[in-house]
Amino acid sequence: MPARYADFHVVQAVPASLLNRSEDDTPKTQVFGNTIRAMVSSQCWKRAIRTDLEAELGEYAARTRMVPLRVADALRTAGWPTDLATFAGAQVARSATRKGLSTDPEQDGLTLAMLFLRRDAIDDLAALCQSHRPALEEAAARQATQHTTPPQASKQRRKKESEDPAGALPTREVAALIKQRTASISLFGRMLAEVPGAHVDGAVQMAPAFTVHKSNRQPDYLTAVDDWLDAEEAGSAHLQTGFFTTGVLYRYATVNYTELLANLGGDHTQARHLLALFAEFFIFSLPQAKKTATAPHTLPHLVHYVVRDRRPISYAAAFEQPIQAAHTGGYTQPTLQALSDHAAGITRLTGTRRRIAHGHTTINDKPIDHLGTHHSSFDDLIDACTTAAANPTTSTPEPVTA
Repeated sequence: MPARYADFHVVQAVPASLLNRSEDDTPKTQVFGNTIRAMVSSQCWKRAIRTDLEAELGEYAARTRMVPLRVADALRTAGWPTDLATFAGAQVARSATRKGLSTDPEQDGLTLAMLFLRRDAIDDLAALCQSHRPALEEAAARQATQHTTPPQASKQRRKKESEDPAGALPTREVAALIKQRTASISLFGRMLAEVPGAHVDGAVQMAPAFTVHKSNRQPDYLTAVDDWLDAEEAGSAHLQTGFFTTGVLYRYATVNYTELLANLGGDHTQARHLLALFAEFFIFSLPQAKKTATAPHTLPHLVHYVVRDRRPISYAAAFEQPIQAAHTGGYTQPTLQALSDHAAGITRLTGTRRRIAHGHTTINDKPIDHLGTHHSSFDDLIDACTTAAANPTTSTPEPVTA
């Protein structure tokens, strides 16, 4: 099966919000086309999609540096002495590879690299420690003896230890638990060079979302009144200036279906299911920053998909020149026209030989030129997209449609 990509393009109007905070607690922005745009980072929106997808499947993953600490916590809960539990947790990192995972001794042995693993792998790692408790107790006692040995006498022993850093747990079993995958790991990938075979190439590529028009940060002066002030007192107990942005966002992601299929060991049923779930949550998920104060729970005005082979194509360049509001106000309609024009230009330049299928749906249920088949609902659109992407016999592209 040749490389196959499912491209997703979304136009979504979002009112006053702070979907993605920067380091100074203000909305993120970017400069594109010499114009400031509100931005939501791809990492932020990917996390929202991942957590929703995992909740749907009931299959959770964790991206964390705290595996040694969490294993130690589980062992203490099981009744292990604190010192032995802490030692065993550290041995999980030390035993993961022949040389051990790099850890930070000044942060209680947190791993330097973020691990991305099944959340319930902590229970399995704790169970592995339980089954090797005698070896851990022996190694812990040996370490305690070394710490009480005079420095000169233990110098040679410490040198040998540094040359042979093998842990007290079986490396193959520890590594196998760390390398196990979940659906979200197969979709989003995992970078873990320290453990051979743990790296997973992500099937999903996602661009930062950005407003198609100029959008500066807008100040929001906040006050909080103390309800228990004395009658003669006045004023606010808390004053603050926050910031938010508004605008019409262009969002883009692509799923390499061929890569996803490889990550799932060739399981076509699971690959198609995950592609459909990703499409659903790319449409419906929303980052949660400051949601209680803004509640910006809109849905996309437009969702457009294109299934291609060989390579994906983003339509972000359609908005390099910032969109100007319509004479009646609003950016949505001019945005849809710009997207339609850009799609037409892409089709004219590339032809349809590499395009397997394309389609769209809109809130007002009005078809848009050059965006393929018009679907009446998100469900119909998702089904059509996944069917085209997952069908290896679909090699003849559909004709160009208005």
